[in-house]
Amino acid sequence: MRFFTAKPFVALAVLMSGAVAAAEPTAEEWARVMNLSGRQRMLTQKMSKEALFVTAGVRADELRGALAETTTLFETTLAGLRDGDASLGLPATENPRIVKQLDKVQSLYLELKPLFDTVGQGGELSSDELSQLASKNPPLLKEMNKAVKMYERQAKKVLTGDAAAAVVINLAGKQRMLTQKMTKEALLVHLGVNKDENLLNLRETTSLFDRTLAGLLDGDADLELPGTQNDAIRTQLNIVSGLWNKLAPTFNAVIAGDSPSDDTLVALSVENVALLKEMNAGVKLFEQAAN
Repeated sequence: MRFFTAKPFVALAVLMSGAVAAAEPTAEEWARVMNLSGRQRMLTQKMSKEALFVTAGVRADELRGALAETTTLFETTLAGLRDGDASLGLPATENPRIVKQLDKVQSLYLELKPLFDTVGQGGELSSDELSQLASKNPPLLKEMNKAVKMYERQAKKVLTGDAAAAVVINLAGKQRMLTQKMTKEALLVHLGVNKDENLLNLRETTSLFDRTLAGLLDGDADLELPGTQNDAIRTQLNIVSGLWNKLAPTFNAVIAGDSPSDDTLVALSVENVALLKEMNAGVKLFEQAAN
């Protein structure tokens, strides 16, 4: 696991102050930064979702392993966004405001990590720990989203060939996060954690996913989405739509007050990942188009 602190970076910045400034990231690198920073939002929800499935007794052994992989990926990517990682295709972040924001994200993540470690080491979350997860997860997502928006503002200056590209990659990437967020919220309702609040959250999340998916395909002026005529992207988004139409009734049933059966929870644990996978394929196509 790769963690970072502010002091080494400050020292490095001082040493480099008299040196030649680092080259501005290329359009390809900015598209990569937008993709992977956006993926971090998704991972904040995915790791929480996995911890909740384990606590609910759904595919516990398998999802403990998935949780370990998710937390490692989150940590590696966070370090790569900040300090650069050639293996991930990430340049170091030079903007001190974004570096400060990434440090804030790390601090919030470290508050949640003991809960993930508890699950990863064979335990389940107690009622108190479930409440902690429910309260600490949204701020982590919020601050990671702020970092993505900061990257988006910078990327717009470089991705000049398509002024909407940064917005499109951001919102397509956000869709990945929403697949995990709605699953997390349905599980919190199932486990009786802040039930009314999470029912409202679930209703809003599913509505936003549905609207954004339509906007990515055919445009939405309020979301600043121009739509796409790219045949490969439209084909991929239609695959996502098919999976979403299959999964949406499960969320609608939870919103309506129905308690999911054990079989439904197992199916949800598989189908939400399939939706995520296909949405991620769509994001990669948007990233390629931006290049």
